[in-house]
Amino acid sequence: MTVDSPRTLVLLRHAKADWPNVPDHERPLADRGRLDAPAAGRRLADDGIAPDLVLCSTAARTRETWKLAAHELPHRPRTVYEERLYDASLGELLALLTETPDDVTSLLVVGHNPGMHALTEALTGSAEDAPLAHVKQTGFPTAAFSVLTLTAPWKDVEHGAARLTGFWTPHEG
Repeated sequence: MTVDSPRTLVLLRHAKADWPNVPDHERPLADRGRLDAPAAGRRLADDGIAPDLVLCSTAARTRETWKLAAHELPHRPRTVYEERLYDASLGELLALLTETPDDVTSLLVVGHNPGMHALTEALTGSAEDAPLAHVKQTGFPTAAFSVLTLTAPWKDVEHGAARLTGFWTPHEG
């Protein structure tokens, strides 16, 4: 089933985290992460990406990444802090996407690796376009994001359902 207008999915990996003596869930951003997160937000704004909804992991590093990135956007979208994003498997990430309300045409997910990388590759299937080749070559660095286009409703999101239309990392400029 297709929808009248394509849907946009942006997958943002949290920025570089520090390794203080705290539980993993509570790790804050490192100095580099505090520079890269706003850069990701500026790039989202420059690319005209305006999510209707943001799903953000409850981990400290993802919340801090989103706070710094969102500050760079012209309008702050509705944000839901989702516990299930922390340490989510590919299957769990796909299931979360299928729960997205029908009226959301642009969704941004702030999460972790290996999930963001695996979800990008799974949704784009076996496509061998230039952006996907770039993702496979570079991996999915901290503060990087992929932009995917879907023509199916959220409830029908599955492997191979999207086309990768962009990929950005903070050290590409």
